[in-house]
Amino acid sequence: MPAAKPANTARMLIADDQPDVLEALRWLLTGEGYQVELVSSTEAVLDRLRAGAFDLLLMDLNYTRDTTSGREGLELIGRVRAFDASLPIVVMTGWGTIDTAVEAMRRGAKSFVQKPWEDVTLLEIVAREVEDGRASRRRDHHQQREVEEARLIQRGLLPTSTPRVAGIDLSVTWLPAEGVGGDCFDTMGFGEVLGVSIADIAGKGLPAALLMSNLQAAVRAFALEAVSPASINNSVNRLLCRSMASGRFATFCYARIEPAAGRIVYSNAGHNPPLLIRPGGVVVQLSEGGMVLGVFPDIQYEQAEIPLDAGDRLLFYTDGITEARSPGGEEYGEDRLAAVALAARTSPAATIKDAILADVNAFTDSTFEDDATLIVVGIA
Repeated sequence: MPAAKPANTARMLIADDQPDVLEALRWLLTGEGYQVELVSSTEAVLDRLRAGAFDLLLMDLNYTRDTTSGREGLELIGRVRAFDASLPIVVMTGWGTIDTAVEAMRRGAKSFVQKPWEDVTLLEIVAREVEDGRASRRRDHHQQREVEEARLIQRGLLPTSTPRVAGIDLSVTWLPAEGVGGDCFDTMGFGEVLGVSIADIAGKGLPAALLMSNLQAAVRAFALEAVSPASINNSVNRLLCRSMASGRFATFCYARIEPAAGRIVYSNAGHNPPLLIRPGGVVVQLSEGGMVLGVFPDIQYEQAEIPLDAGDRLLFYTDGITEARSPGGEEYGEDRLAAVALAARTSPAATIKDAILADVNAFTDSTFEDDATLIVVGIA
């Protein structure tokens, strides 16, 4: 059955450049009692938002014929966020453009709907996001206290100490932006092997924190000493597909770092590529693996093996680092991250971590808009 509609009729703005899509959505949503306004361009979206309040924006990512990059839609998300940071945004995307949906979520969209959509799924997502948006607007002292309690529980689920592995220097920081969040990491020692996991749940607040806890427990259950990174990703993905809410996903990367064997074996599920910094100044991105977790249960992940040498440095991070913004709106970016790490590459892991955080703080005027996690591994 379709998800229950919000108690009060919600007002929705729908943006798509295809008239037949707009008409189909109008019939579906007005039939469920929603008030709907339709537009066919990005500028019209902003004009309608300036003219009145909405409970949700349901928008396509492409507005130029024969274009599938999603550039116009991605840019629109940032403009809408700047105008109304509390307005829930749900993006519509084709099956083959899941990477664009991931980027849209990173820029501030709350959920995504795949075209062609299933009516039940779309109605479920719309109802959920309208209710979540309304709840965020009326958050009171009681909810703030619950958030604080959840923050303490979440901190308790994350590692309180780092394992000692011969030949490895390790330093970690975790900075939740809103008390609780969707960043998740773990470091596990298996004799002469260090296991590192890092993840980012799409979205923020309590829903993301709950999914983070589920993912954390799954990783600890599946990440045993002899299990390959690809197998871990396969197992965690199947579990998350059973528990992940529609329109949500997680980026994830798991790596086995083996200094004695001189190698790293990893599998990256759509996460920001960790960086391998060589002593000579070469930077290698660790991007092999597959798509994000929690969308397709039967996908099989790949893994890659890269040689490690003394003096190598590894950086695992979430997009709270690279997408941190300056007061003028510029993103920090991967290039700046790599440049700071390169300049400090002969230093201990903690020194590199501190140098990166100091640079990000200076760039953003000490304001993080998203959860941020940074793990630095040095190979002796």
